[in-house]
Amino acid sequence: MVSWNALTEKAMIDEVRDYVKTLFADGKISGFLALKSHGGGVYPHLFQGADELDDGLSLGDLAEPGDCRYPLASVLMTVLAAEPEMTFGILLRGCDDRALNELLRWNQVKAADRVVRVGMACSPELARAHECRKPFPDDVIVGQKTDPVSCERVREVREKDLQNRLEYWLEEFDRCIKCYGCRNVCPVCFCNVCTLEQDSLIATGDIPPENPMFHLTRAVHMAGRCIDCNLCTEACPAEIPLRTLYKGVAQIIEEEFGYVTGVSSSDKSPLNILGSDPGHTSAND
Repeated sequence: MVSWNALTEKAMIDEVRDYVKTLFADGKISGFLALKSHGGGVYPHLFQGADELDDGLSLGDLAEPGDCRYPLASVLMTVLAAEPEMTFGILLRGCDDRALNELLRWNQVKAADRVVRVGMACSPELARAHECRKPFPDDVIVGQKTDPVSCERVREVREKDLQNRLEYWLEEFDRCIKCYGCRNVCPVCFCNVCTLEQDSLIATGDIPPENPMFHLTRAVHMAGRCIDCNLCTEACPAEIPLRTLYKGVAQIIEEEFGYVTGVSSSDKSPLNILGSDPGHTSAND
């Protein structure tokens, strides 16, 4: 097992920096979307030249969960739309890689050849903390692949009978303050018109939202799209185990249709009947 200390972090940053500088030098990318450390915080940043990489390049959380995870794939979607002629590199963990694959499937990112993936494997500690089903991207540039981790909480909830399961979720949803954090942080939420803001389904003026309509509507909408990144649970100020809900839905989709979200293939979601969801206009259109 790798010892995730300051020396390891420095070596990994140096490895990423050297690799990306080569991409810039060879003219393969016009920018590199990653994380930057500045002013005591870490945030997404588009490095626009090799020299910029020497100023604050960060890999985010390494040894344990913190506050350095962002939906980089959805940020890239915006960057590609703003610069339709350019090619960009992106730092990808396993969950980011899955998100990018799913955005490509839903035609939200249309030009795969304009994306250069720089993959980073997560540590065993992070994989266990997030119960990650694939804690590394398909192509790893830095880090060592670690074993997937099963989500025991999903199994525990699904083993409850229907009445106890309903009571469990109603109690969890009762804490919701309708902040939309789960939606806003999600890397595969791309609808121009959000069903959670339509009065015909959800009364927009009601806070907290009607229980369980708000969360069940979102759970159904995430079916066939959730890539199991756990960002929704991390963002939730009420600590609702949203990832458990969405992962349970994803398991049902896999069992019924044999479809696994986020894997690298040309197969479309069984719910993506027309190839791209009507009303879900691509950011690149």
